[in-house]
Amino acid sequence: MFRWLFHILFWLTWIFYPLISRGDNEEFQQFYIAILPVVLSNIPLFLLNSNWLIPYVFRKRGIGIYLLGLLVLVLSFSVLQYYGKRWLAFDHMQRFHNDFAWTVIILTFLSAISTGYGFIIYLLEQEKTQQEERQERLQSEVSFLRSQISPHFIFNILNSIVYLIRSRSEQAEAVTLQLSELMRYMLYDSRHGQVPLDMELNYLKNYIDLQKMRFEEDVVISQVTEGTPGAQTIEPMLLIPFVENAFKHGIGLIADPTIAIFIRIEAHQLDFKVVNKIAPETATTKDGSSGIGLRNVRRRLDLLYPGKYHLDIKDDDGNFVANLSLELR
Repeated sequence: MFRWLFHILFWLTWIFYPLISRGDNEEFQQFYIAILPVVLSNIPLFLLNSNWLIPYVFRKRGIGIYLLGLLVLVLSFSVLQYYGKRWLAFDHMQRFHNDFAWTVIILTFLSAISTGYGFIIYLLEQEKTQQEERQERLQSEVSFLRSQISPHFIFNILNSIVYLIRSRSEQAEAVTLQLSELMRYMLYDSRHGQVPLDMELNYLKNYIDLQKMRFEEDVVISQVTEGTPGAQTIEPMLLIPFVENAFKHGIGLIADPTIAIFIRIEAHQLDFKVVNKIAPETATTKDGSSGIGLRNVRRRLDLLYPGKYHLDIKDDDGNFVANLSLELR
């Protein structure tokens, strides 16, 4: 749009300004109308420089070859225009100071304008290309991180199903169907970038319900949600690693294991907190970002929510606490 608008305004001004500025000189108007085809030949000169010499010759051959090509272009059009004017309006040539040197000066000035314009367009296109490349690398890295999370999640759920088949086979079918819903979300619903917040929270709830079936009374699992999701969107598979980590490290050789999940939604702000007990002997050695899931989710937050999140992971008096505050879109 900018390029078309620039060309229209520039050429209307270039072509009609001489007529407007000397509108009271009828002889000049006759001369100018006679050489109008020559004036219009400035357009291909402008376009050849800005659309061919700069993006192709300058880019591939360097500034020396570009300047030589520009010089040849200006001289060629100067000869063409000079003899074109002599042929179209010979009687007016000397009166209106249209010798060869004057033609070269005008075309040099026009070439300087087209050079500035061409370099601006070239730099803008380079910036656009680099931005697209950065975005492509970002999407590739996010997809890679998400692919690392998914198998880890599936393995955990399959272990849950194996446990149910061995201990309570009547629930295995229902859990398998629930797993298929979770996998459908992972493989299809989450493929296209942002997803509705309520869809992500429902996915999280299904995972927690499945774990409740698995552990029954052995683990105290609580979930508290404040606020109602509306039109907010979120990056898919972003919250589940915190819950997975709690089940991975918050059970086992731990007396009275508990896992608590708190969710608060306020307008475009999401506060998400996961707390799980940890064994005393691991409290001093466990790194706050341990586990592939937490490392990946932190990297994804850096890529997708720069400056729009706060993540605090710590050990607090025998509890492992992951606290995420996120600005939603």
